[in-house]
Amino acid sequence: MNMDIEYRLDGRAGAPLLVLSNSLGTTFDMWQAQLPTWYEHFHVLHYNQRGHGATPLPRTPLQLETLGNDVIALLDRLDAPSAHFCGISMGGLTGLWLNRYHPQRIDRLVVANTAARIGSSEGWQQRAQQVRNQGLAAIAAASPSRWFTEDFLQRSPQRVAALVDGLAAGNAAGYAACCDALAQADLRDQTRQMTRPMLVIAGEHDPVTTVADAEFLVANAPCAKLKVLPASHISNVACAEMFGQSVVDFLTDKE
Repeated sequence: MNMDIEYRLDGRAGAPLLVLSNSLGTTFDMWQAQLPTWYEHFHVLHYNQRGHGATPLPRTPLQLETLGNDVIALLDRLDAPSAHFCGISMGGLTGLWLNRYHPQRIDRLVVANTAARIGSSEGWQQRAQQVRNQGLAAIAAASPSRWFTEDFLQRSPQRVAALVDGLAAGNAAGYAACCDALAQADLRDQTRQMTRPMLVIAGEHDPVTTVADAEFLVANAPCAKLKVLPASHISNVACAEMFGQSVVDFLTDKE
């Protein structure tokens, strides 16, 4: 059991447990806009993925299975038989893996701006090599156009700058290792075995994980439904209120 995972537990003690899983290059601070609402309904477990925040890399090559098993280790640490789950991008893919391989530990889950296969193996390998050679500055500088629409970039420059600065100051080795894991991760032929109730949130303008990627999940996973938000890749930041309420409605079965 790996107990070197950085995590925090907040919200209503005794309420249903909600695990939050972050996107590549971010920390659990990315959920700040949703937390006041979610704290009213859930006991919230924030954690940082491998190589992010204070969570170290494992000694072996990182795989999607490692990321998923970290969640199981945290649930075991808390003596939690099961939990709700909300993940975005890489965190969403972690949720898909949990839905497939540990459905008994997941109650209901939300996966946002993700896909059963994110990008291409070659693309992730190239990005990993770039980061190992050059660090994160160039990747961070190019991120706003992938993460947000032009309208949001104009409306919320400080919020964008905070995320970009966080990525630039991150752990380059950790980022590259997660790229290696994403290069290998492909759950497309396993979606019919993802049987837990699942809300798939897509960004209408997302160039990374498209609406078509979300539609594939919904068409194949037996208990999945789709919600499209007017956002790009980091929809929980761009559509903070809509995202937060959508999660509450689905996890409390009010939809």
